[in-house]
Amino acid sequence: MPYFTKLLFLLFCLMLIGECRKHRRRNRRWTGPVETLKHGNPLSKKMVDVTKARKVKKDHLLRVDDHDFTMRPAFAGPAIPVGVDVQVESLDSISEVDMDFTMTLYLRHYWKDERLSFPSSTNKSMTFDGRLVKKIWVPDVFFVHSKRSFIHDTTTDNIMLRVFPDGHVLYSLRVTVTAACNMDFSRFPLDSQTCTLELESYAYTDEDLMLYWKSGDESLSTDDKISLSQFLIQKFHTTSRLAFYSSTGWYNRLYINFTLRRHIFFFLLQTYFPATLMVMLSWVSFWIDRRAVPARVSLGITTVLTMSTIITGVNASMPRVSYIKAVDIYLWVSFVFVFLSVLEYAAVNYLTTVKDGKDRKLREKAREQNLPCTCGMSHTRTMMLDGTYSEADTNSLAGYTQAPMGPDEPEKPERMVVHLSLDSESSAAKKKGLRGFRIINNTHAIDTYSRMIFPGAYIIFNLIYWSVYC
Repeated sequence: MPYFTKLLFLLFCLMLIGECRKHRRRNRRWTGPVETLKHGNPLSKKMVDVTKARKVKKDHLLRVDDHDFTMRPAFAGPAIPVGVDVQVESLDSISEVDMDFTMTLYLRHYWKDERLSFPSSTNKSMTFDGRLVKKIWVPDVFFVHSKRSFIHDTTTDNIMLRVFPDGHVLYSLRVTVTAACNMDFSRFPLDSQTCTLELESYAYTDEDLMLYWKSGDESLSTDDKISLSQFLIQKFHTTSRLAFYSSTGWYNRLYINFTLRRHIFFFLLQTYFPATLMVMLSWVSFWIDRRAVPARVSLGITTVLTMSTIITGVNASMPRVSYIKAVDIYLWVSFVFVFLSVLEYAAVNYLTTVKDGKDRKLREKAREQNLPCTCGMSHTRTMMLDGTYSEADTNSLAGYTQAPMGPDEPEKPERMVVHLSLDSESSAAKKKGLRGFRIINNTHAIDTYSRMIFPGAYIIFNLIYWSVYC
């Protein structure tokens, strides 16, 4: 029995020694061999394991907890200068209906806060994300006349804070803002628009915070690839001035101004060219027979309705302004030309109807008096032909009215009274043949003058319009 007890004690001692050796091996594994520097020089001392060493928090290094960052830097002293520069990433859209624009930009602020200074032997800055911004003081810059704006947060908040050892701070964020733009459409679509994005401190007046462009005109930079479908970006420039509010005081305000010129080619294809074609199409009715009522009426109504559709389509994409736009002048003058062409045929048809009524009455009167009818014949005269005429002369008078002799007048076979209707255009009609004679005879004088007056007046209007607005 004592021998068995000694054996158990010996086994227990061996197990204890083995556990001690395992523990020593585990400790050696963490300490490791001698490390080397960046240039390959061996260290004289073993480095401390970084996974076991206590980490130094950045906010402790910046002594964030030692100061009250709800107050601005140099509180109760002079106004703190805050420099601003902007890089425009994209100009997303311009809306004429809502009178606003959407822009994505990088907004950067520069100021000095000695409370954030820290000791550094390498004089290098430290960079942080948006989590530290909530613990320190940053300028409260906002966009004046902004409708909607947001800071991008994919995949994380697009905010960067860079602190230098002497306390200088760079605060940058990526913002998309939709702001109002007061546009003047009196020359639309031959217009140029100037829009402005305004930046200002919300709480701090010019006695506490002085906003300024950090590098003057060079504080605003743009991407060369920025382009818009309807506009040509002419220039970007910066300005600044003071803004006054009666209840709070004076504030520094920064302006980003950019000028846009509208592309005209789209509106030439979609508005001006179709309107001009409709006006020219309405002139075709001047060459159509005045008695072809369905053809001329349908052509006039079609052009009027088409012009109405064009005007409605243009106004649907524009705000309801109380003044006249340049495109309205062109479209409404074109509409008036089309409408006048319809009224022109109404006048021609009315005068033709009146003339036909008079001719009908003359024919009825001549039939009652048994006299030859010279209705509708201009320059009528009577020719006396004696018996010396030939058969060829008789055939040349075919188509003219032969007047019978009166009852009291003795019948003379050697003489004949023939009423000839010699129209002023009869010679030209004979040259062009019977068909040409009918066409000219069916054309009213108003149609003849309209063929020259309407195109000439429209050409003069176009010359005046494009010389004024271009």
